[in-house]
Amino acid sequence: MTDISSTTSQSQPRSTLTLAIWVSLLLLLTVFLIGLGTWQVKRLHWKLDLIARVDARVHAPAVPAPGATQWADVTAENSEYKHVQASGTFLNDSQAQVYASTALGAGYWVLTPLKLADGTIIIVNRGFVPTEKRNPSTRAEGEIAGETTVTGLLRINEPKGTLLRSNVPADERWYSRDVTAIAEARGLQKVAPYFIDADDAKNPGGLPVGGLTQITFHNSHLVYAITWYGLAAMTFGMAGYLVYSERRRAKAGR
Repeated sequence: MTDISSTTSQSQPRSTLTLAIWVSLLLLLTVFLIGLGTWQVKRLHWKLDLIARVDARVHAPAVPAPGATQWADVTAENSEYKHVQASGTFLNDSQAQVYASTALGAGYWVLTPLKLADGTIIIVNRGFVPTEKRNPSTRAEGEIAGETTVTGLLRINEPKGTLLRSNVPADERWYSRDVTAIAEARGLQKVAPYFIDADDAKNPGGLPVGGLTQITFHNSHLVYAITWYGLAAMTFGMAGYLVYSERRRAKAGR
């Protein structure tokens, strides 16, 4: 048997104060969600601008790599992936092999200090070698001696290893291209705070293989913006429906 008093109570409209509180909360949530969506739109424009700037740097003619007087001004924002060139002599005995996983398989990046005429040093990622070619003696033909010119992309230092593994210089275990730590481990002075990813110019003997720089930017900001705006619309609709339903209940109770 239906409880008449319960049914009557449920059909009664909420108090004006209760309705106002609920509607206010929903409207505040709507504004918050719109704010999140707008922030994602701004992030989208920033990311598209970044991609355009990086693309322009990569395909621009090579310029001299920043010298010692410019090092303090080198940042990811103004210099990452800039097409640069430097000339000097490789310090092959001071190279380091950094673990790499590439389209060519697992192996190592060969990072070799390049000593310039002014005595400063730029560490160059000469490219990839497979695991069985990690030891320089197995690829002696590619150990360039004498003056040479390197062209490639400027990359920002990668300190302290990766998210899962830390560099262990004492054991020659390198998981990131941390030029500061490599320079310290090799006793090098006046080393640039960046490195150069060498281009795909073929090295003697075919190793290391350069030109494997991956330039990718995660860009889901449009999806996020649509999601936040969609939730904002739903929340606003809930507020409107709440007001509408309460008005109907109020009319039905008269």
